[in-house]
Amino acid sequence: MEVEQNACNMTPESPSNELFPDNIESLSESDLYNAIKDRVEYYLNTNPELLMSYLYRLDVLEVKINAILAPNSPVPPLEGLSRLILERQKERIATKKKYKSDPPIPGWEF
Repeated sequence: MEVEQNACNMTPESPSNELFPDNIESLSESDLYNAIKDRVEYYLNTNPELLMSYLYRLDVLEVKINAILAPNSPVPPLEGLSRLILERQKERIATKKKYKSDPPIPGWEF
């Protein structure tokens, strides 16, 4: 639990917790990628174990992570992991849109 608490107490060198404006739809894919890349770089340098935990929680496939981290990977780890996160988030959004349903009881939206 201490690791997670420390992750929330960002240092001045760490990426801002204010990554996105109120209206995230206004950001381009390039802006989102750069924001993700900044955060991945921070965790790669300061706490790679926590980054791996986040990748697991985001349900990024381990096979893809291993391919990016392999010594013979043509893509640098920072760029590859950032791209995997962005692609996974896009998949999650598409799935939510596809299977969206109304709440069973009015007022129970979350």
